[in-house]
Amino acid sequence: MKENGRTDPADLQAVLAAGLVAHLGVLVDGHPMVVPTVYGFDSSRIFLHGSVASRSLTGADPTVCVTVTVLDGLILARSVFEHGVNYRSAMIYGVPQPITDPEDLLYGLRLLTEHAAPGQWDYARRPSRKELAATRLLALPLTEASVKVSDGDPTDGDGPDAALGLWAGRLPVVATWGAPVADALLPAGIDPPPHIASRTGRPVSRGKH
Repeated sequence: MKENGRTDPADLQAVLAAGLVAHLGVLVDGHPMVVPTVYGFDSSRIFLHGSVASRSLTGADPTVCVTVTVLDGLILARSVFEHGVNYRSAMIYGVPQPITDPEDLLYGLRLLTEHAAPGQWDYARRPSRKELAATRLLALPLTEASVKVSDGDPTDGDGPDAALGLWAGRLPVVATWGAPVADALLPAGIDPPPHIASRTGRPVSRGKH
């Protein structure tokens, strides 16, 4: 397994573009808490959102760690000791800032929505004032981040275990979007819009190093 740290900001952007779920690590009342959440991002910030009542967003220690991991496959070696995982990951540290400016709030929510479902922001109803008041959006700068990429074969092919005659290699993860499933209460005759229907069969993860 070959694991390399990356320092180019483009590598951080690539991991964020490929992932869908971030894990927000915080301290709440002295206890660690890790919360999975969707996210959006631009060239300088990652946006996280939740309820205004969420303790992970309101009652936490000011410094947080956000991680995004994309699983690319398993490394299956001749010995269990040499097994591993091919992945891309990013860890972002810092003090997130609550977004209160109305235009910036809509900007961040649009990025978050479009990252998960491109085209949905213009298709669905926008948030109402009441919904915006119940939503807390945080922006964390991308200035302090660590990126790692593991992409390789087993490392025991030229060692003593090669004589075992066992299969070794990589088992890629190839996840694709399934066909849209309509809401049970959706009236007949309303088809999925093109930006949703066209995702069927396409890879879930976008891009690969």
